[in-house]
Amino acid sequence: MKSLLKSSILALFSAICLIASGCQKHSGKSPEGSKHVLRLATSSTTVESGLLDRLVPVFEKKYGVSVEVLMVGSGESLNLARKGAADVVLIHSREAEDQFVTEGYGINRKDVMYNDYVILGPPEDPLKLKEEKDVLSAMKVIADKKADFISRGDKSGTHARELILWNLINVKPSGKWYMTEKKDQLTMLRAASDQKAYVLSDRSTYIFNKEPLKLVIVVEGDRKLFNPYGVIAVSPAKVPGVNFESAMKFIDFITSVDGQEIICYYGKMRFNKALFTPLATRNYTCQ
Repeated sequence: MKSLLKSSILALFSAICLIASGCQKHSGKSPEGSKHVLRLATSSTTVESGLLDRLVPVFEKKYGVSVEVLMVGSGESLNLARKGAADVVLIHSREAEDQFVTEGYGINRKDVMYNDYVILGPPEDPLKLKEEKDVLSAMKVIADKKADFISRGDKSGTHARELILWNLINVKPSGKWYMTEKKDQLTMLRAASDQKAYVLSDRSTYIFNKEPLKLVIVVEGDRKLFNPYGVIAVSPAKVPGVNFESAMKFIDFITSVDGQEIICYYGKMRFNKALFTPLATRNYTCQ
């Protein structure tokens, strides 16, 4: 009886979360093969920018499928998918995505959208990085001066891009100045703000959470900071028991004109600019 009561309470709590669309950070596993629950593993940026709060309720209403969002970063999203703990992934780490598909774990990868990375720093910008137009030059100044820098250090999409940038200037960062947070993007931004450190961030998460942060954009606009997002269904042949049917529905939705329109206009009312740019529907004009 106690077990039944506990299960009922948990079910009621889950239903309340889904109705309110407020419980976006989950870590539990849904029953394998459930046609009514889609486990979406995704980067922290899609959650902490607020985008999924706009997309998910529309998808759920249209298809009658409840979405369990697993916010774990790009690298861990793929790990969960390989273990059968996710049905579909929405991430921004292209090399890792391609490897996932090549290994046979992923099916039907589609481009979804893009934003860009920026380097943030304290308002006083002690290194005068705002004078640098090249992101590699800015990263070299940070390394040479051993200025405080905070890294995700968690194999997320942001961490992967950061490592690429360091590698391009032949730097292996280490020492007291290079601090690893190993937490989500927003937590990292708060730490950088508190410690007056430099940090690499996607622009959307920064803009959405900008107000309490004592950080400003010091480097932006370099082509090396382009940040595309992809969606991939987990292969039922490689990972038996996944909800492939709902995963394909989610891919169809987020890359459709309806899904791309939501992405196109997300952020414009509040910030007077879209936080992401649609990438899937080539003939769709985002105005």
